[in-house]
Amino acid sequence: MVPCIQARDISLTFKPKNRDSVTALKELTLDVAKGEFVSLVGPSGCGKSTFLNVLLGLLKPDAGEIRLNGKQITGPGQERAMVFQEFGLLPWRTVLANVELGLELKGVQASVRRERAMELIKMAGLAGFASHYPHELSGGMKQRVGLARALVTDPEVLLMDEPFAALDAQTRDLMQMELLQIWDRTKKTVVFVTHSIEEAAYLSDRVIVISARPGRAKDVMKIALPRPRDYEMRLSAEFNDIKARIWASLKEELVTK
Repeated sequence: MVPCIQARDISLTFKPKNRDSVTALKELTLDVAKGEFVSLVGPSGCGKSTFLNVLLGLLKPDAGEIRLNGKQITGPGQERAMVFQEFGLLPWRTVLANVELGLELKGVQASVRRERAMELIKMAGLAGFASHYPHELSGGMKQRVGLARALVTDPEVLLMDEPFAALDAQTRDLMQMELLQIWDRTKKTVVFVTHSIEEAAYLSDRVIVISARPGRAKDVMKIALPRPRDYEMRLSAEFNDIKARIWASLKEELVTK
């Protein structure tokens, strides 16, 4: 079976004017299966977010290729959607208007897009807030809006770039549990970037450790924990062993680079 995502020998060097060039990725190779939840962890500046932008089609690699369901990615497409750390909500639009934006841009009929957006708003735990504006929402609620907006067009692949990094610890834990519930219902293919080893281990089917820049896939670790997962699982010896293995691999990149 062809993997949903195939990245082969992806290399990318940024060449800004009047500054030294920076090689962000070098021969990065990885696969992601359909419906799989994969997290990328690695040192700051190792190219994790750059790889997401290559996968989204916003950046073109200098070498290598990346395929979605066997077809080469050459630019953005509606089968992929991104959730950002910064929320990116339009402040003059309500929750409903923000969520339905993707459908509006596609020319979907108003009544149809409103019905679909309301389904996602409810799924994201925002029932009763459709008419609110972003400044009236907490950080966790804003990120729920961002997640609903990404899902409203029913993409096959969901890319998430440190979506919970700006949230307080309690809200972050809650959002992780809610994300798993939504993922269990939608079975999207997810590529999730995080600096948190615990978050990666808790959410993922596999964790891929990215080396210090230039980024490559250093280690691939299968997370053999049962689903559905709950918060108490984090207290188990098995979970802590998984975190220790990820940390041992990641620490080598932090210490030696």
